[in-house]
Amino acid sequence: MLLASLSSQFTWIDWGVVVAFLLFTTLLGTSLAGKQATMRDFFLGGRKLPWYAVSGSIIATEISAVTFIGVPFVVFKDGGNFTYLQLGVMGSLFARIIVGYLLVPQYYRREIYSPYDYMGNQLGQRVRTMTSALFVLGAMLAQSARIYLTGHIMIVLLGDQIHWLTTHLGLSDLAWAMIILGVIAIGWALFGGITTVIWTNLTLFLTFLVGALVALGVAAWNLEGGLAEMFRVGWQAKESGPWGKFTFFDFSPSPFKDFTIWTAVIAATWGGLFSYGTDQLLVQGMFTCRDEKQARKAIIGSAFGQVVTATVMLVGVGLFAYYQAHPLSGEALELYEKKGDRIFPIFICQVIPVGLKGLVMAGALAAAISTVMGVLTALSQTVMGAFYGPLRRKALAARLGSDEAVEAQLHSPAEHRLNLVLSRGLVLFWGVVLCYLAYLTDYIADKEPSILQLALAAAGYAGGALLACFALAFLPFKVDGRGYMWSAPLSVLWVYALAWHNPASHWVCGIFAVVFPLAWLAWQFVPVGPDAGRRVVPAWLQFLLVILGVVGMLLINWYVYAPNPDNPAKPLTVAWPWYAPLGSVVAVTWGYLLARRRA
Repeated sequence: MLLASLSSQFTWIDWGVVVAFLLFTTLLGTSLAGKQATMRDFFLGGRKLPWYAVSGSIIATEISAVTFIGVPFVVFKDGGNFTYLQLGVMGSLFARIIVGYLLVPQYYRREIYSPYDYMGNQLGQRVRTMTSALFVLGAMLAQSARIYLTGHIMIVLLGDQIHWLTTHLGLSDLAWAMIILGVIAIGWALFGGITTVIWTNLTLFLTFLVGALVALGVAAWNLEGGLAEMFRVGWQAKESGPWGKFTFFDFSPSPFKDFTIWTAVIAATWGGLFSYGTDQLLVQGMFTCRDEKQARKAIIGSAFGQVVTATVMLVGVGLFAYYQAHPLSGEALELYEKKGDRIFPIFICQVIPVGLKGLVMAGALAAAISTVMGVLTALSQTVMGAFYGPLRRKALAARLGSDEAVEAQLHSPAEHRLNLVLSRGLVLFWGVVLCYLAYLTDYIADKEPSILQLALAAAGYAGGALLACFALAFLPFKVDGRGYMWSAPLSVLWVYALAWHNPASHWVCGIFAVVFPLAWLAWQFVPVGPDAGRRVVPAWLQFLLVILGVVGMLLINWYVYAPNPDNPAKPLTVAWPWYAPLGSVVAVTWGYLLARRRA
């Protein structure tokens, strides 16, 4: 019971700090939520939230517990350094500026609830459904995997307490970690919808920033020479690069390395347009601002989150310096050797003083809960807007007949109450689904660890397709959404083929290569409406393009990788920051060429 022995070092004072944090955040969120009378109030907060609160919420949603706990290990480990920070300092900053000045004005031309509403208005309802489905699928897989990893972090930090629940009430440690996370996140999201999420996330952001600063201060305090000694030890770790642990730039041209100057400036900027411009998880906050000027401030101001990331990375330097002077031993060493990224939780439990330990723990909880809350409201809104809303309108049209009667019913108080109940019900539903999927991930990870990696990257797999849809809607291509309905799945499979090269991936890509062209041929026999425009290119050429698309996917899957001398069973693949750029190029190219002109 190594985990239990570590967490048993939490005192009643530490627990008092954690409970006080939870109570304060709950009271703050509920007091600022205001009256939730309509779906507009629940998902847009009445469009009256200040930009600085939205900015803090975006940061809190971005920085999960996996980041808060895992990033220090990225610096602490042998050869670890600051090159990861390139992606945020350059790539995400450039992306935020582009989103603020290019995408935000488009979103504020009319009142919408998500980027997929804008895409649907431009390219048709089917495209809105496709983009929403891509977001839902990516969010389910990626966020459930993050919740799973967060659950394991909670077990390290609260092992003794969670094991007590397991012993006396049944279930497993992981199940109780999921329940604790789910109950808190669902409860806060239900209290007041997006308004509670925004204000609560702002509080959580400040909490884990303070927690990181406390951890950094404690690490320096326990070194002879303090911060100066920490920087000296970090600088002299030359195995990590020319600047030691502080090595920031990597000019390697290798496409297989994740953190280089090229992935930061090109790939991370390109991919950041998806994250900050078309991913409802992060974009939803911008729609709550009063106007586009406030929304622009919110998204660009959220670049301050890189200060948090840099602080957490400095914690990694502090841990490195501390354990150079006080090497791990006993149970802590055994726990670290089993899983290296537990180094920060070990430090929290063993080194940070009473009281402050509770504050840092509150920071870890804050990072965990903030991401879960954000995805619950994002999923609920997406389902309401893309699936329930159109079906409800059709049902009312069939029953009431006239458009005037339908509009009157949709804007009636009774309809608002129904929408609000359904929205809250979906928050509860998605909370249960995500926590259950996170629990099931444990069984999948034991049998096939690569499945976990696939789940963590799932949102990025669809990112290129979602970004491409905005490009087709915004740029003067003047085409409909028919081509995108085919290019979106092709884009996702190209990225999958680039990332995976095992026998299972060959089967998946091979089956898709057969089914996809046949499905496209069958669709050509479906009559088009009288308002359909002419094809961008002739039908025979479109079919050749479909064949070219699947052949390219197969070639990538079979040949675009490099041998891995350290692990021959796991070849080197193109770094993940390039997934969204590749996916968007495929989705835009085929989405345009397989489309028809707008009538």
